[in-house]
Amino acid sequence: MILLDTNYLILALDPETQESKSVIKWYRAGEKLMTSSIAWHEFLCGPVTKEQAKTIASFFTEGIIPFDNAHALEAARLFNAAKRARRLRVDAMIAATAILQQARLATANHKDFSVFVPFGLQLMK
Repeated sequence: MILLDTNYLILALDPETQESKSVIKWYRAGEKLMTSSIAWHEFLCGPVTKEQAKTIASFFTEGIIPFDNAHALEAARLFNAAKRARRLRVDAMIAATAILQQARLATANHKDFSVFVPFGLQLMK
């Protein structure tokens, strides 16, 4: 399973990007694709058209994962483990969703998310 980060959703709109090519390749290979409601919210803040959102959503074979109490608890654990770096608050929420879904995170932002790897996050290479 692969959870797509916000930047993957944005970059997937451009067919010339590696992210777009990867999403299409994974989809065709039958990978289970999803995103978190947190990343989906960031993506929808745009600018993005309804048609673009519909196109990206069509790749989510596992849907958009809601952020619930279990996710909040895991995100808080990650945030505190990352020494409460304010810039990582939303990233901790996305990482928590990936961890609880037992999914690898596809992100173009390995630098910020790598802090969560020691705590269970798996990043796509």
